Amino acid sequence: MTNLRLTIEDGKFRDGDGRQVTLRGINVAGEAKYPSNPDQPSHVPNDFFDGDHVSFVGRPFPKQEAHLHFSRLKRCGYNTIRYVFTWEAIEAAGPGIYDEAWIDETIEVLRAAKDYGFYIFMDPHQDVWSRFSGGSGAPMWTLYAAGLNPKNFAATEAAIVHNTYPEPDNFPKMIWSTNYYRLAAATMFTLFFAGRDFAPKCILDGVNIQDYLQGHFLGACSHLAKRIHEAGDIENDVVFGWESLNEPNKGMIGYEDVGVIPKEQALKKGTCPTIFQAMLSGSGRTVEVETWDMGGLGPYKVGKTLIEPDGEVAWLPEDYDESRYGYKRDPGWKLGECPWAQHGVWDPSTDALLKKDYFGKHPTTGDKIDYAYFTDNYFMDFFRKYRDMVRTHHKDAIILLQGPTMELPPLIKGTPDGDDPLLAYAPHWYDGITLMTKKWNRNWNVDVIGVLRGRYWHPALAVKLGETAIRNCFRDQHAAMRQEGLDRMGNHPCVMTEFGIPYDMDDKYAYKTGDYSSQSAAMDANHFGVEASGLEGYTLWLYMAKNDHERGDQWNGEDLSIVSVDDKLLPLSARPRSPDLDDAASSARRSSVHKKDLDDDDSVTPANLRRTITNPSISSEATTRQPELKVSPGYRAAEAYVRPAPIATSGVITNYGFDLRQCLFTLTIKAPKVPMRTGRRWCSSPSTTSPRTRARSK
Repeated sequence: MTNLRLTIEDGKFRDGDGRQVTLRGINVAGEAKYPSNPDQPSHVPNDFFDGDHVSFVGRPFPKQEAHLHFSRLKRCGYNTIRYVFTWEAIEAAGPGIYDEAWIDETIEVLRAAKDYGFYIFMDPHQDVWSRFSGGSGAPMWTLYAAGLNPKNFAATEAAIVHNTYPEPDNFPKMIWSTNYYRLAAATMFTLFFAGRDFAPKCILDGVNIQDYLQGHFLGACSHLAKRIHEAGDIENDVVFGWESLNEPNKGMIGYEDVGVIPKEQALKKGTCPTIFQAMLSGSGRTVEVETWDMGGLGPYKVGKTLIEPDGEVAWLPEDYDESRYGYKRDPGWKLGECPWAQHGVWDPSTDALLKKDYFGKHPTTGDKIDYAYFTDNYFMDFFRKYRDMVRTHHKDAIILLQGPTMELPPLIKGTPDGDDPLLAYAPHWYDGITLMTKKWNRNWNVDVIGVLRGRYWHPALAVKLGETAIRNCFRDQHAAMRQEGLDRMGNHPCVMTEFGIPYDMDDKYAYKTGDYSSQSAAMDANHFGVEASGLEGYTLWLYMAKNDHERGDQWNGEDLSIVSVDDKLLPLSARPRSPDLDDAASSARRSSVHKKDLDDDDSVTPANLRRTITNPSISSEATTRQPELKVSPGYRAAEAYVRPAPIATSGVITNYGFDLRQCLFTLTIKAPKVPMRTGRRWCSSPSTTSPRTRARSK
């Protein structure tokens, strides 16, 4: 027994009564990726580069609307929230300048979640480093600190950014993720994790850029953790832990040859420069690069094209005035010139590549660097600092370790790091075929993890045929990743903190017809994967209150939210509404149900009044270029994600799962036989399904 609300014992989450807790959760919320003032989704170019004067107050949603959103999520059966926030939300104004107003509101939102019994862990989120390099996460000033000029990323293709894309309505789907292999993000991650080794001349305020960037990131998170601790009623009661940096990337670290596209770069779409070509175009040179696209079997080469910067350079000019940020750049780090040229990777006078393997081996030891080396060394060095920082304030925090996406976790089993009793493994997994093509293919899919781990002598052997084989393939990939955590990290719980499906499949067919059958099948297959694989928990991506049928999640063309302003909300009851009994039912509901169990969408509150009077359906102004996308609202395949799951179990879960077609929930546990008692709370059955239940104990 423990006085903590949630802890870890023998590789399982346990509550204060010693029961196994299954984390069934969701990411909250997509709005956290971009500021509230100005309200700046990724397709909005206005004032984009005024990044020092933005506010995230009201992100992920205003505190007065918190009960509205939490009640919706509780009705879906969720007991866990991965709370998304960004470094930019804390420290946008400049180094060391924290937004206390955003932190104040965050504390109030977390406090509101306490009424619903959620288990919450904090997620310092990033995608391709920053909004200004095409994603989310770090403040704009970090790019300036690295000597980069975000205003010239579009011309040099140092990053492809939706906010500055010439035709934002035609932004290529999922191209944002290729920014990991372009100059801006690749440079930032290299400096963040290994600046001391690969960029020793890059000194700010007397310290290497690696220590400067990590120090400010850790400082910002530390300040938030400190404020949550000082709030007094959130730590442990609501927030049980902290996840490490979302989807860390190695940048250029480990590239054997910067003159070729690395073998591990499975994602190729649009222009695909080598890193050396990215250095050249970033310095204003015209380069001819390959172009690729994604097909059903993965990327395929389309041809070649020119990147023509027309004299624009991705680096700050030599005479740039950066006094507003207060840092002092060492004279040995020259502005106006590529830092990789300054470190001898290439010669800007001849444009010759001098050290193609500069990033492929450790500059001191000569050790070859691959993904495993990066994770075991550079990533773990950072992770230890992050873990220790969190526990300075939250001493009982569960730390969820997330390494590079879909790569092997660090090899720490049997070490002090691996012996941490409050450690969990937090990988991510997506069905890449469906995500990239935005189609659910019931006929075949690919064992991506198997391919990445070299389990097939030819990729064609990784193809799985038929819907049953596809579902089993998803299960096996999740199970394999869980086992990798056990083998390499030790006996720690595994929580899949991101997986999900695109709702805008088949050219948004569901939005035009109301037919969500493809989404339902894909979502059910994904949930079968996480349920049948033995994971100790999961958090689905995503809850996004502002999702709509035209622009999805308002970020880079993604559309993964389980709710949308253009679709229907879940009913309060599984029973059909009866007009004759509405008043009586409403009265009975109020007398028998705690108010926090009700969905505030059904009552009159300031939050939903505001939402109603600003609803596009009653606006006099046209709000969409495609009215046909609003004619068939549906429930967004809710039958596939609103499903029963074990919540608190006396014993150890052997397996569980929900068969959507038969509406049958099965749970097998291993526990001592005890007399059956009525009223035991052992599983959650959300209100929109009435499944048959079969349970066995061993």
